[in-house]
Amino acid sequence: MSAYQGLRLLDCSQGLVGPMAAMLMTDFGAETLKVEPPEGDRFAAKPGYQMWNRNKRRLTLDLDSADGRAKLEDLLAAADVAVFDFSPRRMAALGLMDAHERHPRLVRLWTPAYGTTGDYSEMEAHHATLMALTGGAYRQSSYEEQPVYLIAPVLHYAQACMSAGSAGAALLERARTGRGQAVTVSGLNAIALVGGASGTFLPPGRKPLGASPSYRTYRCGDGQYLFLATLFSYFFKRALNAMGLTEIALAEEVFPEEVTVEMEARFLEKSRDEWLEILRAADVPAGPVCPREDWLRSELIANNDMRVEMPDPQRGLIEMPGVPIKLSRTPGSVRSLAQDATGADVAAFLAPRETPPVPAEAPAGGAPLAGIRVLDLGTVIAGAYCNAILANLGAEVVKVESSDGDPWRDRGVGFTAYNRGKRGLVVDLKSPAGRELFLDLARKSDVVLDNYRLGVRDRLGIGHDDVLAVNPRLISGSITTYGSRGEETKRPGFDPLLQARSGLMAAQGGDGEPVFHVIAVNDFASATMASFGVITALVARTRTGEGQVLETSLTNQSAMFQSGELTTWPGAPPAPKGSRDCLGVSALDRFYRCADDWIIVACRNAADGAALAGALGHREWARDFDMTAEPRDGALAGAIAGVLAPLTVAEALSALQGAGVRAVQAKEGEQVLADTWLQANNYLDQLRQTPYGPVVNRPYAAFSRSVAGYTRPDPGLGEHTFEILADYEIDPGRIATLADEGVVMCLS
Repeated sequence: MSAYQGLRLLDCSQGLVGPMAAMLMTDFGAETLKVEPPEGDRFAAKPGYQMWNRNKRRLTLDLDSADGRAKLEDLLAAADVAVFDFSPRRMAALGLMDAHERHPRLVRLWTPAYGTTGDYSEMEAHHATLMALTGGAYRQSSYEEQPVYLIAPVLHYAQACMSAGSAGAALLERARTGRGQAVTVSGLNAIALVGGASGTFLPPGRKPLGASPSYRTYRCGDGQYLFLATLFSYFFKRALNAMGLTEIALAEEVFPEEVTVEMEARFLEKSRDEWLEILRAADVPAGPVCPREDWLRSELIANNDMRVEMPDPQRGLIEMPGVPIKLSRTPGSVRSLAQDATGADVAAFLAPRETPPVPAEAPAGGAPLAGIRVLDLGTVIAGAYCNAILANLGAEVVKVESSDGDPWRDRGVGFTAYNRGKRGLVVDLKSPAGRELFLDLARKSDVVLDNYRLGVRDRLGIGHDDVLAVNPRLISGSITTYGSRGEETKRPGFDPLLQARSGLMAAQGGDGEPVFHVIAVNDFASATMASFGVITALVARTRTGEGQVLETSLTNQSAMFQSGELTTWPGAPPAPKGSRDCLGVSALDRFYRCADDWIIVACRNAADGAALAGALGHREWARDFDMTAEPRDGALAGAIAGVLAPLTVAEALSALQGAGVRAVQAKEGEQVLADTWLQANNYLDQLRQTPYGPVVNRPYAAFSRSVAGYTRPDPGLGEHTFEILADYEIDPGRIATLADEGVVMCLS
């Protein structure tokens, strides 16, 4: 049995976000009908289509016809979850905004590409446009002061994961109340999720290889690159000693620029493989920069069961990433590629079934995860942020720390970003009394989740077997860097090591040097995916009554957040590649500089290209150039750049948007905070000031009846220790003894 087995899911979306959200639930057993228009999914020719629509049955409906709408209504009446990605006006025209009111048990999931109101929200999904509108394009470091076009659509992948998790949370809430509701996870929710706490993105700097000598890419003597991920000082000192730079390790004062120069020169003295052997022998986190094409066939991917091959009669053998969340009792699986639905498939979907009676009145809105207790053993980003996402959905999260605290506490807004919504508890888990206390807390909790190095929890006596022994209904989860099988699991690991090994850095850099993504892609990906996994395991528990073990890794997400780029078959179209300070993927899909700022132009087809040519007064371009295949730095791009350069942004957008061409300004900093469209979409609705600048506290999903969002700031070290122990009904005398012995404490 799998977690969503028996669930009926209607997927009426196209492209990446909605289909991937539905895929995640379908991998875990949901019975999914994919509804497509007569012309098919607009991504049907892309490799990712095969990935994001696996395990589904495909049905064609013309929703512009009365018959098509009537059939859709019948399907909605039978569905548990329905996924839509139409624009706001299209949703309203089809009567889908209130579908959950006509069908009270339905969870209606809407994944609008941008926001829920305003002209920009009517545009077709485009990753770089979303980045431009929200300041994200300026977050990536570049050599020149300009926006950067990210080749991997990381916001769309994040939106998909958050959508699946939010739909699961609504199903949990339905299990309590008997009623479904509307769930919305927009592109703006995704940028808030990925951007963490910061309303204005952190200054990117001009260092695409990395801003710190301890955490950056280096070129070695054979021309190959490695990433040195010595995030903490003890790792950096080990690296310096291993490299023969002990004098720097012992210096009282270090100047980063000078250290970088010395280290660059030292790395050029040996090949990459020689350096990796030296560094790994010293237990220093470092890894090679590899091409993306090699990743799915790597040993790490094999160790994590993250490569799947599916036969296709037209394409041959299709390779794609596997199921990223491993559940011990209700696992997911890849069973087939998308197949056309038969009459029997549709009849089975529509077949009557027994369902619990729907309450006459909708219950008062509580949080979707209200009453779920989480013990948070997460540190730094991935584990800590997973539990913060659960808090955003209403879980009661206790951050468990030693007296030294999470090593990320000195990172200012970074710590705030990944620890809001929690209460803080300090307990000495290395002491027998601390271990026993933790197990007593686990007895009354629903989830324990960590991102410790593999084996640490077992050594502390609070491993999966230990906590499940005291509470068989518990979800015990771990996020690791490399998984739980193979020699790699013993090594320390951080996000950019998977950026490097998975080909993400090389793909963004193209034929030039690799690019270190400032966004911690694999960390936030693992946090978001793990939160989906926890919710999926909780849904399974409502049916089985049993807890289980959850495992995932940064390795898994490094494949999932490039799943469209990694899916391939013989003769498949190649995935796009970037370049130094990448401006786009083609002449008609890239950033351009105007007289006063930057804009992005995003043409979908030759007709859009012809409209652009006419808008800029050069209709001959449509005759002289292939408007679907002109390179980003070719003659057409140069011609467009020449016309736009003397125009102001207002002039350029007036001409282009007036001709129906998708074009927007690339905004940054104060422009984002002042943007009226963002304000109308409540993107900054819960903005507050901190010592580190403005912080956005908005929910990562909106619910029609439930309440989501952070209700408290990040906790001080052990700030709520005694309050938490009282809430968990620990005997007051025992608490006093533990405090006297220094096993528990409040240090804030």
